[in-house]
Amino acid sequence: MPQISSWENEYQDSKLVTKNSEPQNDTLRFFKYLKKEAKLELENLNILDLGCGTGRNSNYLANLGNKAVGLEISETALKIAKSRARELGIEKNVKYLNLSIGAKYPLEDNFFDIALDVTSSNSLNEKEREIYLQEVSRVLKTGGYFFVRGLCKDGDKNAKNLLKLSPGREYDTYIMKEMGLTERVFTEIDFRKMYSQYFKIKKLEKKSGYAKFQGRNYKRNYWIAYLQKEN
Repeated sequence: MPQISSWENEYQDSKLVTKNSEPQNDTLRFFKYLKKEAKLELENLNILDLGCGTGRNSNYLANLGNKAVGLEISETALKIAKSRARELGIEKNVKYLNLSIGAKYPLEDNFFDIALDVTSSNSLNEKEREIYLQEVSRVLKTGGYFFVRGLCKDGDKNAKNLLKLSPGREYDTYIMKEMGLTERVFTEIDFRKMYSQYFKIKKLEKKSGYAKFQGRNYKRNYWIAYLQKEN
């Protein structure tokens, strides 16, 4: 990890990543939560998009009048993200940086109102994950919100099968051999323990979805977390 070649190959010849240019439904529900429950309008905000891919969240939010920064290790994905930003005429509202979310961020302390991690940090190793948590906490404003969609181990037959047949070197990791990609899955206990060190967990739920790989649909479980930095 950060497994740059695996993600470059993925964006050049997608096996997992959707080509959709709009945010996922889980992310859109988080935006509705911010508006309804946190009374936070999605405009004139600074937003950090971790593992931004082709910019589906960054460009969407920049188009609403926010300032977005997207971090991504795949140059191919960033080329697509920047191209879409130009098509929308929002280049001045979004900035894309080619770097790992598991490394130090060249960003200001206490700057962002919202941070997003939509199934990105699952491919970090333990050392990188600790840096990611520290860095998100550092750059997020006090009271700022953090959305995380992570891979869930609880009740996920596919994840448990991968852990058994193709285990990784670290705890609860497996290797997707076809992609050369290592991923981490979390029990609820592990997820809460990790994130609560840095953020208050406002909401945590398990959801099921389907991931398409090599022409087949696999049922997967995910953690959907709404977090907030308190101090």
